[in-house]
Amino acid sequence: MTKHKMTMGVIVGNRNFFPALLAKAGREDIIRVLAKKGYDAVVLSPEDTKYGVVETFEDSKRCAALFRENRDHIDGVIVTLPNFGDERAIANTLRLADLGVPVLVQATPDSASKMTIEHRRDSFCGKMSACNNLRQYRIPYSLTRLHTVSLDSEEFDEDLERFAATCRVVKGLRNLRVGSIGARPAAFNTVRYSEKLLEANGISVETVDLSDIIGRIEKLEDEHQGVQGKLEEIRQYTPTTGIPVPALIKMAKLGFVVDDWMREAAVQISALQCWTAMEQYLGVAPCTVMSMMSNELMSSACEVDICGAIAMHALARASQTPSALLDWNNNYGNDPNKAVCFHCSNLPKDFFESARMDYQEILAGTVGKANSYGTVVGRVKPGAMSFARFSTDDVSGRMRGYVGEGAFTNDPLQTFGGIGVVEIPNLQALLHYICENGFEHHVAANLSRSAAAVKEATTRYLGWEMHWHREAA
Repeated sequence: MTKHKMTMGVIVGNRNFFPALLAKAGREDIIRVLAKKGYDAVVLSPEDTKYGVVETFEDSKRCAALFRENRDHIDGVIVTLPNFGDERAIANTLRLADLGVPVLVQATPDSASKMTIEHRRDSFCGKMSACNNLRQYRIPYSLTRLHTVSLDSEEFDEDLERFAATCRVVKGLRNLRVGSIGARPAAFNTVRYSEKLLEANGISVETVDLSDIIGRIEKLEDEHQGVQGKLEEIRQYTPTTGIPVPALIKMAKLGFVVDDWMREAAVQISALQCWTAMEQYLGVAPCTVMSMMSNELMSSACEVDICGAIAMHALARASQTPSALLDWNNNYGNDPNKAVCFHCSNLPKDFFESARMDYQEILAGTVGKANSYGTVVGRVKPGAMSFARFSTDDVSGRMRGYVGEGAFTNDPLQTFGGIGVVEIPNLQALLHYICENGFEHHVAANLSRSAAAVKEATTRYLGWEMHWHREAA
């Protein structure tokens, strides 16, 4: 797994009625803070404009040109206000640059002991003017949690982490290409979706028939170099004790062919047909192959749940850690705020305390144990959990969904597959919301606190209709 290195465009605001030296120091501070986080900064230099700030229309044109030159690298823009700042220059820069990336507005606080004309910032007030102009210009933007916040504070560090996650989600969902491998299982109307609505939101679906995949597999020799390489990857990935070698070779061929097709189709994530054609006609469950992809942040959803895969991808982009697709599956005793989340399973191994390969117990009764090897089973480790669900709503013609947070617990549970007990404040209200609004039984989960970033990205910057489940809701 490689984490995405962030690059931020920086606009340093200045207004000549206020001490320009504060703007000079503010520029140096934001560059230092970003470098400490490991982020690159695209910002005017003191040779480009006075102190490298943006104040006049000429400054705006220079800054916008710099941003356009670096369009392919910039993930987001930070507007920092060391003093009041010129609201027009800020808005003009963003309009002229036309990057379409998230924007964070930060204002540096005044010190109560330094309120003379030489030191007074008035950023508190200037932030309102900057935001007013951004709204006039129809430029969406994000805010720090505190109205004014020091660049060196823990609060701004958290703001920056959340904003970076928002930027990654926006960048990851725009122009996304999803691989649809096989047809939707006939018994799963619940995972129907609209390709046209996804396309209207910049997400393309590339399809391939399952017969094409199986046909490619049948042409491969067991000793093929790529197959043997994938076989070794599988053995390194999870314990395979007791799994027949012919089944492992079939999994390796499947993994090699899927990898090859995804490169060919230039797709980043996928959703596969499983229930039950893969087992009947190939003779293995695809779960291990999918688990391996998800563990490398190439999210893969079963039952051709395309929207589920997209939700997995959003959470993975936010946290830069693997996501899983789970069923809201069972109540947990009489606790109204706990539930059992389950899949058969293709969960990434990073979700588990420990994992091993096994056979798919549900399907074995239909297709036979010999044809259902390949699941990755275990208990989800306790800790933070974020969840998300996206859907295409044909009634309203919009993307919609919900996000929230809870925790995986260590409550005892004896069953099969990939299992976890979740605790979510006011869970019953969430379950009512899911049922009342006709959402699917699948939910994407991630071992992180990422709901705020996913909500911000999808609503503010992508225009989706999202519900944020909170305890008091």
